[in-house]
Amino acid sequence: MQAAIYLIVMYQKLPVSYFLIGRLLSGLLGDFNTILAGCFSYIADISDKESRTFRVAVLEACLGIAGMFGSVIGGQWSKAQGYVNPFWLVLALNLATVAYAFAFVPESVTQKGPSKLFTTEHYRSVYRLYTRGQEAVCRHRLCLFALSLFVVVTVHFGVKDILILFELSSPLCWQSDLIGYGSAVEHLTYLSSLLGLKAMQVCLQDSWIAEIGLLSNMAGLVTFSVAATSSVMFTGKAVAWERCMFTNGHVATWDNGNAGLL
Repeated sequence: MQAAIYLIVMYQKLPVSYFLIGRLLSGLLGDFNTILAGCFSYIADISDKESRTFRVAVLEACLGIAGMFGSVIGGQWSKAQGYVNPFWLVLALNLATVAYAFAFVPESVTQKGPSKLFTTEHYRSVYRLYTRGQEAVCRHRLCLFALSLFVVVTVHFGVKDILILFELSSPLCWQSDLIGYGSAVEHLTYLSSLLGLKAMQVCLQDSWIAEIGLLSNMAGLVTFSVAATSSVMFTGKAVAWERCMFTNGHVATWDNGNAGLL
């Protein structure tokens, strides 16, 4: 829906502010986060504890591969032909993905209970998870886990737009092709995190893997803060090569019940 609204705005040459309608509708319907949550939940349903961490990493590696190709192709394509044609491809791929998931992806929940379209039961379940049925120490740890994930994800998505604005402005003054290459290098971290995760699982627990991913992310942000040339900017993206291991280790630790969380 967002891509369709963007195309309408571009074809009708409406003010840039109309793009916010697409963003608003996308946000109200869950945006990319809902897709990620559904994919992670599906992986958790069909995998066991031993393979779950690696399967989550493989899922993020797929995001990295797609992001690399999309960033490079989108940057070069936008520079050569503008933004309309790339968004037509985005719309077509989204429709094809919906059709594929509907037709070929089986339901992971075999025992279905009665459900309602509009209900507050999910919110009440979350409230009960954090307030009842567990010892105080476990609830506190669960809250800390949720808070840490919230902070890291907020920083991750918040920094992305700021970085693009920084890359467009002086002293970097990047154009769409360089922004595409930079985004491709950034998505390379999904693949490097997969390799690093597989190696570190031999000798480290999931919680320590998450810590290493967090430190890698922090090192990349510090490098961005002092970047005045393109080479330093690309170095910062490379320094954060293991940042995705935080979510891999975090999700696995939560799902596996480490540290007495669940």
